[in-house]
Amino acid sequence: MKMESYKLNERDVYIPVPESYRDCITLIKSDYYRLGGGASFPAIVINALHPFRSSVLFWRRLCQHKGLFFPFFNLMYKRACKKSMIDIPLSTKIGYGLYIGHGMCMVINGGTVIGNNVNLAQFLNVGTNHGTPAIIGDNVYIGPHVCLVENVKIENNVTIGAGAIVTRDVPQNATVAGVPARILNYDNPGRYIGNPYAFDVLDK
Repeated sequence: MKMESYKLNERDVYIPVPESYRDCITLIKSDYYRLGGGASFPAIVINALHPFRSSVLFWRRLCQHKGLFFPFFNLMYKRACKKSMIDIPLSTKIGYGLYIGHGMCMVINGGTVIGNNVNLAQFLNVGTNHGTPAIIGDNVYIGPHVCLVENVKIENNVTIGAGAIVTRDVPQNATVAGVPARILNYDNPGRYIGNPYAFDVLDK
């Protein structure tokens, strides 16, 4: 697994880039680890094929390597996105251990960078009119009905409260909320990030 770096204000965020289906499986396991611990890959596959459960992340991870089975995996990903009303283009950069709360209803610009151990809630919108979407750091919780507008940079260990509209950069360890979002405190950095997945940025 190689790693790509993207610049935040004070540090870089490192995003894994799979080079094989084995790497894709590692990313899938990192997502399921966030749900409450480890699981065997066969159990994960059975869960992903369940008709009444969201499988968006499962198929998206498999699409990150454009190998022999990419056309099939891409078809399944598009079907899962349509069912869940989730629009996350394959060009979006996503780190280890992504958690999507309720598995439904969000739109994320294809140029967005989402760090490691991030929580996304329903009705999230990450957009831009100028081709410069948000960069989100590690251990970030984003509540429901949040909008990230243009090229904001969300530093590590940030909590964004429900209904916030974020129009400016958010510093590390901050909790923000409101319209427009304002800093409330620095008291509980990363407090809603359960079961963070451990990774090595030197694995390049």
